[in-house]
Amino acid sequence: MSTTSLPARQARRPSAVRQLAAAITLAMPAMASAQDMAAPASDPVALDQIVVVGAMTDEVLDREDIELTQAGDLADLFRAIPSVQVGGGVGLAQKIYVRGLEDSLLNVTVDGAPQRGTLFHHVGRVSIEPELLETVDVQAGPGEATSGFGAIGGAIRFRTRNPVDLLQPGRDAGALLKAGWFSNAGHKASATAFGRLSGDIGILASFVRVDRDDYEDGDGTTLRGTGADQRLGFVKIGGEFGDGHRIAASYEVRREEGDFGARPNWPVLEGEPLFPVEGERRTAVLNYGVAVSDAFELEATGYRTESSIVQDRFDRWGRYGADIETYGFDLRGRWRAGAHRITAGVERRDDSVSSQYLADAATWQPWAWDPAIGRFEEQGRLLGVYVQDQWQVSEPLLLSFGARYDDYDLDLTTYGGGTGSDGLSLNAGGSYRLTPELTLNAGYAEAFRGKEIGDAFTLEQRPGRLTLSPTLRPEQVDNTEIGLAWARDGVSASAVVYRMTIDDVVLDQLYNGPPPQGGVYYENVGTFRSEGVELRAGIIRGAFSANAYYNRYDSRLDDRRIEGYEHIALGNSMGDNWNLMLGYRPDDRFGLQLGVTHVQALEDVEVLFRDVELGYLPDTQFVDKPGYTVVDLFARWQPLATDRFELFAGVYNLFDRAYRAHASVADYTAIPDYELVAGLNEPGRNVRLGATLRF
Repeated sequence: MSTTSLPARQARRPSAVRQLAAAITLAMPAMASAQDMAAPASDPVALDQIVVVGAMTDEVLDREDIELTQAGDLADLFRAIPSVQVGGGVGLAQKIYVRGLEDSLLNVTVDGAPQRGTLFHHVGRVSIEPELLETVDVQAGPGEATSGFGAIGGAIRFRTRNPVDLLQPGRDAGALLKAGWFSNAGHKASATAFGRLSGDIGILASFVRVDRDDYEDGDGTTLRGTGADQRLGFVKIGGEFGDGHRIAASYEVRREEGDFGARPNWPVLEGEPLFPVEGERRTAVLNYGVAVSDAFELEATGYRTESSIVQDRFDRWGRYGADIETYGFDLRGRWRAGAHRITAGVERRDDSVSSQYLADAATWQPWAWDPAIGRFEEQGRLLGVYVQDQWQVSEPLLLSFGARYDDYDLDLTTYGGGTGSDGLSLNAGGSYRLTPELTLNAGYAEAFRGKEIGDAFTLEQRPGRLTLSPTLRPEQVDNTEIGLAWARDGVSASAVVYRMTIDDVVLDQLYNGPPPQGGVYYENVGTFRSEGVELRAGIIRGAFSANAYYNRYDSRLDDRRIEGYEHIALGNSMGDNWNLMLGYRPDDRFGLQLGVTHVQALEDVEVLFRDVELGYLPDTQFVDKPGYTVVDLFARWQPLATDRFELFAGVYNLFDRAYRAHASVADYTAIPDYELVAGLNEPGRNVRLGATLRF
């Protein structure tokens, strides 16, 4: 059963240990002094480096983390980050969840450019090539006022590599050639050239090609519709050009195509057809920063992103396409006045989403509600202003407090009507060093989100029906966290508890309600609550390192556990998550890392409340999410004792475990009439070999 008829419907110091060390030193004057410096010339958008609200659950991946694991998609990137889970199996369908909330409720940016909107609810919203990334910053839960629009579940910031940083000492030009092979199943190649234009101004150009065949799960079953071809081109120019001025401009084109099932995040049953799909994202970003004086900096980001997908449903309506266009800016100033560090700014974003039949009208009647239209569109406009003050009250105490005002306006262009809302969000937090080793962190943050543009594949409506509830209210979020972190002589530990509430959740529930509700009908469906705890510990002893985490949260909508099928675009439930990372790095030439992740089972998850409400079923049903343990092993070696030639080897899912990630849709196939509903199994054992040659 479908949710709706279509188309209407390194073994070096582990990152967790680095994060704990940062949390411990957060309240120290040395940390505040470091942040008084201007952003480094190589990164003109290094904003928000101090974060007090929710600091102990934030995480940073750097370039060495990404390279060691040979990350090829979102699941690889976030494999060992406690608050983040990725499900969907195939790359096109992968969705990110932070504390159980889907990425549609996050503020995801690439060099400051937001990745917004939903092209098709059965595919992912975020596409990124790890080869381009320098760092990935994860902020779990609502944070400070600088987090951006709609960050009710948190924020993820992808930052791309910088030209001058890639140069060898004393060199003005260089190149990187990389090749990789995956046993399950495909290969990857990339070429990057970079050089110095003048002073610290550099340029880089990169091309990446990935070819994947259908993969096998741990049972040895080949999952049809999981192969794809990906192509990416990227150009970036920028750096420091004197008198405190910094600039970076980049342009990225990412294309993916393959033959997928009608719903790419569900298995393709035997005998079912595959449908050609083409996806593309183009992102242009301009970043500028200037140190006006020792006490004042000005930073600006302008961006434009265009995303599209075309699916050929040759069995029904033929080719159907969807497009999302986002453009806007963020302008902010940063002042240092005594013990205060103040950031204030304004941002504007314009979104548009459209979908349309691309085949001759004769091929898609009678499935269309209104053959005379054939193209459907919505437009959204957002304006925000914000201020955040970080105040070093005393040597052990750092406080942060801020406010953000957002205004949302949505225009249902095709059918007329729309909605608007505005609201204020406050936050306050502090970090206090109780002893030289022990730090207390506490924070409270609000977030506000009005109705944004909808899912492109569900824009079409039956004539005379409503898309928006006449009483629709914006979502209001509050998040409270408190934690302790301890570090001494290379040993660290932390514990954080948090509680999040989203009032007036806006959701399009499954199936048609009573008239005048349309097949897609956004309404306030209740209150979402998530409570959780996150424990971390790490140790470094010479060449050896280890870190571990335990993450548990319970996410419910009106006391009902959420699940990825009927709460699509809201969230999903995962079992308790355990992770252990062991590292060995005797010198700069060699590194080894072993990762073990265990996800505990979720049993008797009650589902299909909506079906009972509408009379489709007499009673709710129950599904299980079996637990699983996955072991990964990675190695990095410089045989010539220089980074000019490096070899990489890795084994994902070493013991070839067959499992379905809890971040995917649960298995409903045992329920009569729901035999189609299930998430894809994740890939089985996957040996990866790679080599890098630097000129």
